[in-house]
Amino acid sequence: MAKVVVLGAGISGHTAAAFIKKKLGSKHQVVVVSPAEYYQWIPSNIWIGVGKMTIDQVRFKLKPVYDRWKIDFKQAKATAIYPEGDEGLGRPYVSIEYTDKTRQGQTENVDYDYLVNATGPKLNFAATEGLGPGKFTHSVCSCDHAVATWDALKGCMDRMAKGEKLRFLIGTGHPGATCQGAAFEYALNVAHQIKARGLQDKAEITWISNEYELGDFGMGGAFIKRGGYVTPTKVFSESIFAEYGIRWIKRAGVTKIEEGIAHYETLDGEMKTAAFDFAMLIPAFAGAGLKAFNKAGEDITPQLFAPSGFMKVDADYSGKAFEDWSVEDWPSTYQNPAFSNIFATGIAFAPPHQISKPMKSPNGTLITPAPPRTGMPSGVIGKIVALNIVDRIKTGRTDFKHKASMGKMGAACVVSAGYGMIKGNAATMTVFPIVPDWEKYPQWGRDLTYTVGEAGLAGHWIKIVLHYMFIHKAKGYPFWWLIPE
Repeated sequence: MAKVVVLGAGISGHTAAAFIKKKLGSKHQVVVVSPAEYYQWIPSNIWIGVGKMTIDQVRFKLKPVYDRWKIDFKQAKATAIYPEGDEGLGRPYVSIEYTDKTRQGQTENVDYDYLVNATGPKLNFAATEGLGPGKFTHSVCSCDHAVATWDALKGCMDRMAKGEKLRFLIGTGHPGATCQGAAFEYALNVAHQIKARGLQDKAEITWISNEYELGDFGMGGAFIKRGGYVTPTKVFSESIFAEYGIRWIKRAGVTKIEEGIAHYETLDGEMKTAAFDFAMLIPAFAGAGLKAFNKAGEDITPQLFAPSGFMKVDADYSGKAFEDWSVEDWPSTYQNPAFSNIFATGIAFAPPHQISKPMKSPNGTLITPAPPRTGMPSGVIGKIVALNIVDRIKTGRTDFKHKASMGKMGAACVVSAGYGMIKGNAATMTVFPIVPDWEKYPQWGRDLTYTVGEAGLAGHWIKIVLHYMFIHKAKGYPFWWLIPE
C-alpha cells in the first residue's frame, strides 16, 4: 500500500487529493494536511467583499467531504519535511502541528511514500509596514478578510449617502506583489456598487499597481483579438477603467501604509503618497515557511526551497538573464529535483524567473509583478501531478506521461462587476500560452486564435455559472471529475 500526503487543501491541493484517491481507490492511503477547517472558492471572495455573497456560499467544511472520499484529513500546519527520515523513523515524513480546537498545538510526524506540497502562499502583509487587516488596509485574499472588508465598505457607503466625499485606493500593496486580477475585479465591483447606489459623484476611485502598464497581470501583458482587431491588454484594461470612472497609478511600489496614506516609490525613483479613506491592497506572496532536514538533522532547506520559500521543481533556476529565458525553463512535471517522491503544485512551486520584464527604480527597488499561478493553472497542475503519482504507484514507471508547462498551457480569466442575471458586466479574456513563447509565436508571443477578450453581460453569466460549477466539483458531487479545471 502506498501512502500519499498532500499539504494544503486549496484549489491545487484539493484537486490533487481528489484525483489521487479516485484513481487509487481503497488499496492506497491519501492524507490531506491543512491548517484550515474549510475549503474556500477564493475567486468569489470578491463578491463577499461587496456584500453580494455570504461567507458560507464560498466555503464548506473539508472533513465531511474527505470522510465521504475515505481521505484522512488532519487539520494542522506542516512545519518541516524529513525527506530521508531520521534515526528514529526510517521512512520520510513531515512534521505537523494541529490547529483544530481539540488538539491545538499537538505535534505529529506523518510518514509518506509521496508528498505533494500544495501549501499555497503565505500572505506576506508584514513585508509592507502598515499593510493588511488589523492595520490600515483591507483584503479579499480570504473569505474572513472579505467579510471585514465588506463591513468597512458598507460604512463608507453610509457616509457617502450622508454627503461625504471619500477616496478609494485599490490595487497592489508591495513592489513585487502578484494577483493583480483579483484587485482589478474588486475595483470594478466597488465602482459598480457605488454607481448602483447613485453615489459616484461622492467617490474617487484610484487603482495603484506595480504593473508597467495596465493589463500586465504579471504575465507581461498580452495582445488579444477583439472584434476582429488585435488589441494590447493595456488598451483593453484602460478602456474598462475609464468606463467605470477609475483613475490609475501604475509603475508604483507601495512601501509603507499609515492611517489614510499610502507611501509608494515610482519606477522613476520618486517617493510619493496617495491619500485614502478606504484601501484594499493585495500583499506580496511568500512560501509557507517549511523547513527541511536530512537524516542527521542538518538543515537542507535550500535543497528543496528557493529563497522565496517556494519549492524547487523541474525548472531552470540557473539565474540566466531575463532576455535569455525560454518557455523551456518552466516546469512541466513539478517534481523536486533533489527528491523524486516530492512534488509542488499551484502557488507552492518556485517560478524560474519573472514573466513580466523585471524593472528597477534608480534606488534599486524591483517594481514588477510576480508570476501568477492562481486559479485555473493551479487546478491543472494539481491534476497533472496527481495523475503522474498514480501512474508511478500503479506501474512503477519513472517517466511521466502527463505534463503541464505554463509555457504550453492556456488560461481563462473572467473579471466580473456586479451580481445577478440582468445587472452586471464582465471582461472575459483567454490567453494561450500563459508564458509567452516568442520562438513559436514571434509576432505576438501567443496564439491569437485562443488569446481573445470581450466585455459584456454574457461573461458575467459565465462567472456566476463557474462559481456554482466549481463548488459542485470541489464538494465531490456526482460527475465532479468531468468538470474541467
